Amino acid sequence: MSSAAGIEPGANLATIFLDRNLLERRGERQALVGPAGATTYAELATLTNRVGNALLELGVGAHERVLLALADSAEFVATWYAVQKIGAVTAEVYTFLQPKDYAYYLDYTEAAVVVVDGVTLGRMREAARASRVRPTLLVVNAQEASLGEREVAFESLVSRQPADLDAAPRARDDIAIWKFTTGSTGRPKACVHTSRSPIVSFEGYARGVLDLGSEDVVLPVPKLFFGYARDLAALFPFGVGGTGVIFAERTTPELIFELIARHRPTILVNVPTMMQAMLDHPSAAGQDLSSLRLCTSAGEALPEPLHHRWNDIFGIEVLDGIGSSEAYHIYISNRPGRVRPGSIGETVPGYAAEVVDDHGNPLPDGQIGRLWVRGESASPMYWRDEEASARTFAGTLVMSGDLVERDPDGYFQYRGRADDLLKVGGIWVAPAEIERCLAAHPEVAECAVVAAERDGLTRGCAWVVLTPGAAATPEALQAFVRERLSPHKVPGEVRVVTELPRTGSGKIDRRALRELTPAGDTGGRQA
Repeated sequence: MSSAAGIEPGANLATIFLDRNLLERRGERQALVGPAGATTYAELATLTNRVGNALLELGVGAHERVLLALADSAEFVATWYAVQKIGAVTAEVYTFLQPKDYAYYLDYTEAAVVVVDGVTLGRMREAARASRVRPTLLVVNAQEASLGEREVAFESLVSRQPADLDAAPRARDDIAIWKFTTGSTGRPKACVHTSRSPIVSFEGYARGVLDLGSEDVVLPVPKLFFGYARDLAALFPFGVGGTGVIFAERTTPELIFELIARHRPTILVNVPTMMQAMLDHPSAAGQDLSSLRLCTSAGEALPEPLHHRWNDIFGIEVLDGIGSSEAYHIYISNRPGRVRPGSIGETVPGYAAEVVDDHGNPLPDGQIGRLWVRGESASPMYWRDEEASARTFAGTLVMSGDLVERDPDGYFQYRGRADDLLKVGGIWVAPAEIERCLAAHPEVAECAVVAAERDGLTRGCAWVVLTPGAAATPEALQAFVRERLSPHKVPGEVRVVTELPRTGSGKIDRRALRELTPAGDTGGRQA
C-alpha cells in the first residue's frame, strides 16, 4: 500500500488512514489482531461508520469533544475513527483513574458523550455526579437492564445504524485531536492538534525512521489511551496497510511474551519499565523474539545499562527516542543500524532541534541546555491556558522543558527536566545525572531522585528499586554515588522501595514521590 504522502493535511484522518485501505483493495487485510480475534479493514470501516452514525444520533456535533475511557478493543479503535469521521475531536484517558480524576477530565473537556465499558462505568458515573458536566455515557458490552439515566448501550445503538457514512470535511486548521500531557509534574493539559500533526509524524517517524511497511505487525506495551501506543498500533500501520495487535488486559511480561509467540509481531512498542520487567522474568533467556525486527522505547529515559542488558539477552535493536504531546509524537530517535545506547538519537526527518540556554541562545555541542524543537506537528496551544501556551509554543516551535546535550555527531543525550532541577548548596543539580549514576549500580533496577527539604535546606532524595535478591543498603548506594560524583550530588537520603509510583502513561510520578517525602525526614533508610 502506498503511504499517505501527498494527502492534504487538512483532510479527514478516517479517510487517510482507514478508508484508503478499502479504496486500494486492502479491505480483507487484517487491521487489528488480538485475543478476541482479527478485524479486517473492511470490518473496521463498517463498524466505524455505524459508530459515527450513532454519535450523530446522540447529538455530537463538529468540533465537539468525545472522551474515550475504555479498554483496548476494536470498539475503541472504531470509535476513535468515528469521532474523526464526523468532524469531532478525540480525547482519551486511562482506564484505572479515580472518580475525582475522571471528574477533572469531564470538566476540562466538556464532553457531551463519554464512551466507557465495564471497567470504567462505575467510576465515571461517580465522576459525573461530581462534575458540572452531565454527559451521555455510551457503554460498551453493557447489560441494558443495568443502565441508568443518560446511559446508552453501545451495541444496541450501533447495530441499528447505517453502514455508510460520508467523512466530514476538515479545514486545514480544524482541531481534530487532543493529546494530554502526562501529569507527572502537575494536572494534565490538552495539547490540541489538527489532522496535519499525525500526517507529519507518520511521514517523518513511522516511514522515515521505522520504515513501517504493509507486512509489519505492531505490538504496543502501553495501552491505546497513550498516544505513543495508539499512533503506532492503530494509526501509523493503517497508513501502509499493516496490522496492530490490541488486547484489553493489563500489560505484564508474561502476556507480552505470549502475544509475541502467538502473533509474531515485527515491531514492539515498549517502555523502559516493561523492558526491565521482561528481562527480570525467569523465562527471559528462553523466549523467542526472533520475529521482531526492532523495538521502540519512549516515555521515560532508557538507562544505558538496561539498554546493554536488553541487547545481551534478547539481541533486538532498540530505537530509543523522545517525543511529547506538545509536538504530537517522537521527534528525536535512534535509527536502525546506527543506535548509540545512552543517547536518544538524532532528529527525525522533518524536525529540527536546538540546545539553548535560559534566554533562548544556542549552546555549542557538549553543553547541557533546554531542548527546542521545530516541526509542522507542533500544537498551537494548550487548551485554554494562554500563559503556559505562550511559554511553550511559537508557530512551529516547541520550547520544551527537557534538558539535553548534543554531541558533535548530532546525537542527543537526555539530561532530565528543567523543572526537576535541584539547588543544593547554591549549585544546580540535575536529578537525571544522579539517576544515571545509581542505575549503573549492579543491584539497582530503577530509581528516581526528587527534592527533599530538611531544616529549610534542599537535598536530593533517591527512591530506589533493587534487582530481585539484591541487598544493597542506602548507605552503600550513597557511597557508590560519592565515589563517582561531586559531593553535593550525593543524595542526602536513599529510600529502597519495592516499586515506584507511576502515572497512567507509565512514567514515574515525581509529584507523588515529592508528596511521599515529608519535610524534615531523617536520612537514608529502607522502606
